[in-house]
Amino acid sequence: MSAYEEVKDMVYIHASLCEAMRLYPLVPMDTKQAVEDDVLSDGTMVKKGTMVTYAPYTMGRMEKIWGSDWAEFKLERWLQRDERDKAGKWSFVGRDPYTYPMFQAVPKICLGKEMAFLQMKKLVAGLLRRFKVVPAAEERFQPVFVVYLTAKMKGGFPIKVEERGELD
Repeated sequence: MSAYEEVKDMVYIHASLCEAMRLYPLVPMDTKQAVEDDVLSDGTMVKKGTMVTYAPYTMGRMEKIWGSDWAEFKLERWLQRDERDKAGKWSFVGRDPYTYPMFQAVPKICLGKEMAFLQMKKLVAGLLRRFKVVPAAEERFQPVFVVYLTAKMKGGFPIKVEERGELD
């Protein structure tokens, strides 16, 4: 069985990864240069050569995009029930890359996006199969996001890892 076949139906893990990246994007801020005159969707004129900066970290917290529950870690943003499936199977629903720019957007969308998700899903599934992972901090722990070229959390995110028993 191919790696893709192993993970293609792991929609819950896929949704978890997307929601985590929405709240804590790996690249919290990015800058692009206009290669020609353009007009943004709000009518703003952008002249050729202008540097435009956008912030995925901020965009992932915008009520206008994500709703009043934007601060909640909510997998339902990425999932929907398949009405054609009698069991009500969940399916993954992607978002507009201009409102969720974790892998850039057309025409410069990341060519490795699908490979990255394949690798992340295999890694998460493998870890969760073998280990139980739980937060080690108090329930109301609020991570402090530190902005660098790539983001990190101040002091890390404390977890406890316990090996699971033998699998049947």
